[in-house]
Amino acid sequence: VAGAAFRVGKGMRIGLVGRNGAGKTTTMNMITGYIEPTEGEIYINGYDIQKQAKQAKQQIGYMSEHSALYPDFTVKEFITYLAELKKVAKKDKSIEVDKVINQTGLSSVENKLIANLSRGYKQRVSLAGALIGNPKVLVLDEPTAGLDPIGRKELMNLFKKLHQDGITIVLVTHLMDDVAEYADQVYVMEKGRLVKSGEPSFVFQDIDFMEKI
Repeated sequence: VAGAAFRVGKGMRIGLVGRNGAGKTTTMNMITGYIEPTEGEIYINGYDIQKQAKQAKQQIGYMSEHSALYPDFTVKEFITYLAELKKVAKKDKSIEVDKVINQTGLSSVENKLIANLSRGYKQRVSLAGALIGNPKVLVLDEPTAGLDPIGRKELMNLFKKLHQDGITIVLVTHLMDDVAEYADQVYVMEKGRLVKSGEPSFVFQDIDFMEKI
C-alpha cells in the first residue's frame, strides 16, 4: 500500500472499496495494528497506532471477514469470553454483554450453540464481539460476504443503527451496492493506491471507471 492518505471524521460512515488484491485488507490491518506500516502515521481517536498501540486499539472494534467463532459455545458464552479477553471490568461485564446482545438482535438466540446458527446470525455474533469494549471506531471487513439479499439488508440496517449511536464506521467491501446505499464518503483502492474519493454519487457516476475496478 502506497500513498494512501485519508481522514475519517467522528461519526462518519466510510466505504473502502476495490477488487480483490487492491490493498483494502492490508490497509485495515495497518489501521487496526495487526501489521506495521513501513512509513507514514496512523492515528485512532488521537492515538498513534505504533507509539500508543494499547490506547489506539482500545478505540477500535474489528469485525473480520473470517472471524473465529467457537461453535461449541453458546452466543452469550462466546461474547462473555470476548469481554474477558478484552479485559472488561468484572463489575461491568454482564451489563456490557447484555448491551451488545441487544444491539445486534441476538436476544432470541443467546442460549443457542453457535454451531446451530445461520450464516446471518453468525455474522451478528462477530459484530457483537467487535462491539465489546465500547469502541469509538468500528472496522467491518467484508461483513455481508456470503449473505443472501435479506441477510445483507438486515445487517446493513444494524450498521445504520450503530451509526446513529455515534460510532464511526469503516466498511471494507467489494460490494458497490452496499457502499452506495450506506457510506457518507467512499475511497476507491487499486493496486495498493487510493485512486478516487468523494461522496457515493460522485464516485459511482463514472461507469467506465467503476468497471475497471
